[in-house]
Amino acid sequence: MTGRLLPLAYLALALLGLVLTWSQNLAYLGPAAGPGGLVDFLKATVANPGARSIAFDILVVGWTASVWMVIEGRRRRMRLVWLYPVLGWGVAMAFAFPLFLAARELALRTPPEIEGRPGPVDGLGLGLVTAFALVFLGLGTRAAGLI
Repeated sequence: MTGRLLPLAYLALALLGLVLTWSQNLAYLGPAAGPGGLVDFLKATVANPGARSIAFDILVVGWTASVWMVIEGRRRRMRLVWLYPVLGWGVAMAFAFPLFLAARELALRTPPEIEGRPGPVDGLGLGLVTAFALVFLGLGTRAAGLI
């Protein structure tokens, strides 16, 4: 798949990721959720070995994708490169990652004069993403009784 179709396919996947994840988030956290909505939601992600497997898988993939999106985005001189990890952690990786790939595909069409490089602020941001992921990993393993 090349040309104009690939960015459109990525955009379609981003929309699908947004709809599939948020239809379930809203169903879980909606009016019937009760007072412990978000806390109960996070507890459910470590409720059993299957849930923990999926949660830890998504956590590590999201962490890796966040690092790559920033590095690759800077390399390709993409604008608003930090928007993608923020959307990934705040909305859904299933939405943000294909959205990034669509933007990257468009950026690949115009070769940069000089490749960009991540700067100190990017290092700080990636450190914060790492801290965030490690905190969730720690909370998840602790809630699961693994530590």
